Amino acid sequence: MKSTYGGESIVLLLTYLAFLFAAGLGFFRKIKSDATEYLVMGRRLSLPAFVASIVSSWYGGVLGVGEYSFKQGISNWLVFGMPYYIAAFLFAMFLAKKARDTQHYSIPDQFERVYGKKTAITGAIFVFLTTLPAAYILQMGELGNSIFGISLTLGVILGAFFSIFYVYSGGLWGDVFPDIVQFFIMFVGFGAALIFLAVTYGGMDFLQSNLPPTHFTWKGTKPGSYVFVWYFIALATLVEPMFYQRCFAAKSAKVARNSLLVSILFWVAFDFLTTFTGMYARALMPNLTDPVAAFPQLGAQFLPGIIQAVFMLGLFATAMSTLDTEALIAGTTLGRDIIMRAKSGILAHDHSVTKMARIGVVAASLISVFIALYFKSVVDIWYVFGTIQTCALMIPLASSFSARWKMTPRFAFANMLISGAAAFIWMMPSLIYGRDYWFGIDPIYVGLTVSVVIWGVDRLTRK
Repeated sequence: MKSTYGGESIVLLLTYLAFLFAAGLGFFRKIKSDATEYLVMGRRLSLPAFVASIVSSWYGGVLGVGEYSFKQGISNWLVFGMPYYIAAFLFAMFLAKKARDTQHYSIPDQFERVYGKKTAITGAIFVFLTTLPAAYILQMGELGNSIFGISLTLGVILGAFFSIFYVYSGGLWGDVFPDIVQFFIMFVGFGAALIFLAVTYGGMDFLQSNLPPTHFTWKGTKPGSYVFVWYFIALATLVEPMFYQRCFAAKSAKVARNSLLVSILFWVAFDFLTTFTGMYARALMPNLTDPVAAFPQLGAQFLPGIIQAVFMLGLFATAMSTLDTEALIAGTTLGRDIIMRAKSGILAHDHSVTKMARIGVVAASLISVFIALYFKSVVDIWYVFGTIQTCALMIPLASSFSARWKMTPRFAFANMLISGAAAFIWMMPSLIYGRDYWFGIDPIYVGLTVSVVIWGVDRLTRK
């Protein structure tokens, strides 16, 4: 039994990378300087393109999903699936239309309209830190290391280059077009692998005979409280920059809402594929010492020829589809929403916007490479930056769309700084000393509690 990827995989990956490089060159010639085209596709994003791009872009943590389904079975669906379906549904029903109707280009635009320039720049800094694609650049390095045996550092650098070139060139056009291709690759890769495994080794009877009983329970080996907390963490979706970006670019508010509702169905389907593929990995490789490598090792050891190659490409496409989106958002946030806003304000159609956004994409990617090599843990990167951003932005942003519930500018500014700082300070013992959190309370609860209290004080002092 082989334990490496064959020539088909290398040829297919090189062909795919050449396609992305060619697409980047094409977009560089097409998208010259129009900021509206570069940032929001001229607000012409259709429902099919919206669905394909958001489904692929919001599913970058494929190795983490493989690890959790390997360890916990169908509980993966209840932890990394259901909470996010609910959050995406809430966004679609209550925020998608409001976001599209603003005619904004970014989240900081909303902050400036409601709270002023100072709060907009502060919010932009939090958005920038959270959308740095370090976690996904690290995943590219890990995939390159697991599949082809190249060093993690080289994999990180190559992954960053091939994932940002086309968004650097084409902006959101350069993001959405490859995302559509990556959408199909994801489903074909995992679908082909799962069908082959089921036909070759058997269906549910095989899994039930070769997996612990806990793999078929809603919580796996985790306590129910662990599963529950993810329904809380998933509320970060309400401040997810890529959701707002796609809504700003949609043809209409109706397209924005309906696209997200349709996308939920595709996420359910893809979670089915990844969860059961991870369970087959556990059944076939019960002694695997590194569950993070469950998917790459499953492909290397148990999938033949072309199916192996397509599955491998599905792994890369899943990670790259998120990396490119986050690189674009981080870059435009740095170049447009922080630097240009701080210096002179923003003219949405100013040709310098595209130039600064491109510079930002390069800078954000370089910063992400260093973060990826420093942390060397996808989960750590997600956790630290995601927790701080959620605590800092959720209440000020969600309330900003309501004239009745929005905060006053000075309290919104204070909320961002104090809530984000509270979460960061609470996680310091764990980050520095590896200790448990104070009183066993997760930082996200602390930060959001502080945020709600500040919002409440703001309400009371206005009456």
